[in-house]
Order: sequence, then structure tokens, then C-alpha cells
Amino acid sequence: QVQLVESGGGLVQAGGSLRLSCAASGRTFSTYTMGWFRQAPGKEREFVAAIRWSAGSTVYADLVKGRFTISRDSAKNTVYLQMNSLKPEDTAVYYCAADRSGGVGKVMTKLANYDYWGQGNQVTVSS
Repeated sequence: QVQLVESGGGLVQAGGSLRLSCAASGRTFSTYTMGWFRQAPGKEREFVAAIRWSAGSTVYADLVKGRFTISRDSAKNTVYLQMNSLKPEDTAVYYCAADRSGGVGKVMTKLANYDYWGQGNQVTVSS
């Protein structure tokens, strides 16, 4: 059974940084695509970033490009989202997700392609 456990959220001032972690277990993830999504109050869940585990190729939403970095540590079975230059509009619950089909390109950005989800982690950026 796949489990995704997020950590690292919290409260930070605008311009600050946070790193989210997603510890994955229950499978060998080398063929998976891993993603981060977020959902702000009253809004739909949206794509943030994704990485193909084996190749390490990444995709980012335009809103976070240049500020956020997704990475993975195969030895720890963990995916990270480094968030720099945070803005109040980045405030949301952040979710880690896993796509067992290993989607590539634009497919990596599609919420419906992800099979497993973490519990969510609150990130609040104050102005």
C-alpha cells in the first residue's frame, strides 16, 4: 500500500523560504512521477511541480517557476519542494501525489493522472 507523508509546512513571512518533504513508502517508485499540488481556501487544487523519479526531469507551474525547486532522494524515498521568495498568494494546503504510470510532459501537470495522495500540509505566508 502506497503511503505519502508530508512534512515541513508552517508559517513564514513574505520573502522567506520553506522546504516540504514527502516520504513515500509501499512501492518502488523508480517508475513513478511525483507531484506537488496546492489548494487555497475557496479555490480548486492546482498543479505546482512534478518530477519523474528515474529521469529526474521536472515541470513547474508558471506561477512558481524560478522560485520553487522539486527534487528527490532515492536513498530516502523522499521528494522535496524547496520554496523560496514566498508570497502571500502561495498560502495553501500543499499535497504530495504519486502517478504510478510515470506520466511525462504535460501529463505530469494533470491532477487526474495521480493515483495516490498525501494528507496535505499547510503553508501560510504572511505579508
